[in-house]
Amino acid sequence: MNKIIATLIAGLFATAAYAQTAPVQTPAVVKAENEANKDVAKAQQKEMKADVKADKKADKAVAKANKTHDEAAAHVEVEKAKANEKVAKADPEDKAKAEAKGDKAVAKAEEKAGKKAVKADAKAIKETVDATADKAIAANKTDAVKAKSAADVKAAAAKN
Repeated sequence: MNKIIATLIAGLFATAAYAQTAPVQTPAVVKAENEANKDVAKAQQKEMKADVKADKKADKAVAKANKTHDEAAAHVEVEKAKANEKVAKADPEDKAKAEAKGDKAVAKAEEKAGKKAVKADAKAIKETVDATADKAIAANKTDAVKAKSAADVKAAAAKN
């Protein structure tokens, strides 16, 4: 019985040692916390707006690159159709010459299409990288506001 009582008393002291009472918050601390919460909320809202804007910018660039790819491919197909038409209309002795000329026109169109596609892709990649940088900057600003707000709350608590 004595061991049980001793264990209960030891448990009581152990829980009392770990029990912590919440510090009394002064009006200045409460006000500082409210201001900090407002500042953090504003910063997070700005960050979300920046993220949406950056995503929209990147998506627009990618869509434009895809459109350029499609237009270039269509141009190549038109050149192929023109070349085939010319070969069909050519006299039998001039068919080889017409085919060579058509192949040359198609090759030139493919080269031009490839060049346009590369430039469009490069521009889309650049816009995507810029958008990612914009997101990182916005996140950094939000983190700075959070840190400043936490420091303000600590300073208000230290005054009292």
